[in-house]
Amino acid sequence: MRQTILTAAGALALCVAAQVAAAASTQAAELNIYSYRQEFLIKPLLEQFEEKRDVTVNTVYMKKGMIERLLAEGANTPADIVLTSDVARLQALADAGVLQSVRSAVLDANIPAQYHGPDGLWYGLTTRARVIYYAKDRVAPEHLSTYEDLADPKWRGRICMRSGHHIYNRGLIAAMIAHSGESATEAWLRDVKANLARRPQGNDRAQIKAIKEGLCDLSIGNTYYMGKMRADPEQRPWADAVAIFFPNQENRGTHVNISGAAATKSGPHPESAIAFLEFLSSGAGQQLYAEQNFEYPVNPATAWHPEVESWGRFAPDTLPLELIATNGAGATRLVDRVGFDD
Repeated sequence: MRQTILTAAGALALCVAAQVAAAASTQAAELNIYSYRQEFLIKPLLEQFEEKRDVTVNTVYMKKGMIERLLAEGANTPADIVLTSDVARLQALADAGVLQSVRSAVLDANIPAQYHGPDGLWYGLTTRARVIYYAKDRVAPEHLSTYEDLADPKWRGRICMRSGHHIYNRGLIAAMIAHSGESATEAWLRDVKANLARRPQGNDRAQIKAIKEGLCDLSIGNTYYMGKMRADPEQRPWADAVAIFFPNQENRGTHVNISGAAATKSGPHPESAIAFLEFLSSGAGQQLYAEQNFEYPVNPATAWHPEVESWGRFAPDTLPLELIATNGAGATRLVDRVGFDD
């Protein structure tokens, strides 16, 4: 009888162990994502990752409040991965203490060190250049050169810009602070304001529309908007009216920013999180991710989308991106100090 009882107990133990193992296996086959990036941009990636890795991906799409949500959830957060654009947002997550350092030979091989966050807290996945859009019928490209040149009085009343406080412009201003210091950047920003054709308003595409309408001749915008406009029949005439110029090719290179991802500090599926980051850095992941939004893949072995290739090759600024995040507060101060948006 004792032997029978022990056998039953052993069977029960084996059954419990099997259930635990099965639960662990099920848990490892999940991935939970908090994303600031839009669904249409990342859905193809998620579907391919699910198929390749037999992982169930659950995604929460957010417009704001990611840091606050992760802090409130603490150790109980379901999120394994965060996806967002702009280095400032990634670094803000790192500074809030909600990210986990990731070390991976695959990530090191696929993503240049310039696009790694400090201690592996985040990784850039695609880049976008912040370029000069110019009216093809009114501006000769040989008259363009640098961001600094936009302060020249020859452009008085000829530049359109969105708000200086927008994260895209704030990143550019922060990069200029890193290169030239606050004093020189303040003088530059003040002179660019004097050259504006109108008060800052609208988004990047609104500035290009204004060029098409003859309100101004130049604007600063992200490269991927050219692809978006050319793909939209209503906006294609705006794109056809302008061309892209990559500033500062004779010195430090054109300012770039990133979209990126990071593993959360308390995510319940760390193995799936690392596997997803590695997939995003791979050739297949890079091509899918970059092409959805006409961005540049960070993996140098990945081919560019033909539309992106048509804009021309350029030398990007090699400034460590964390310095852009570091100077973000200074950029905000300068925008306020010169009354750029007034």
